[in-house]
Amino acid sequence: MSKDDALKLAFPTADRIETINLFLTEVQLAQVKQRSGVSPDSAIYTFYVGKRGQETVGYAAIEAATVRTLPATLMVVLDPGGSVRFTEILAFFEPSEYMPSKRWLGQFRQIRLSPDLRVGGEIQVISGATLSAQAITRQVRKSAALCEILLARD
Repeated sequence: MSKDDALKLAFPTADRIETINLFLTEVQLAQVKQRSGVSPDSAIYTFYVGKRGQETVGYAAIEAATVRTLPATLMVVLDPGGSVRFTEILAFFEPSEYMPSKRWLGQFRQIRLSPDLRVGGEIQVISGATLSAQAITRQVRKSAALCEILLARD
């Protein structure tokens, strides 16, 4: 799926999509690590913001991460309050048997960042694809923490 197609899927009701580049301070990096349990790879992150008029309809993060030895690109879509609306795998270069199903990805719908947002907690393991499950869950946790700390409003 192309980035443009992914963003249309993320924000079907938006009349425009803006890009926000975040430049995290050392304090913000530490907050993200503390909230998500994931060390950010960089102090620079990009979020896409769906807008309808002046209203924010949601946020999306698109990032690649290594699963086992090869990358996967994941889009995490969040509502304005920071809850995960859904996740979508945009590219997956590991063998197809390691790719999580849409049903498994559905576990992230309407979930908020919490200590239980982890494999073995609210997220079920994938038999034979534990590394995929862990990699995707880490990406969701990191994106949710970034959104919660820097973007979301209640």
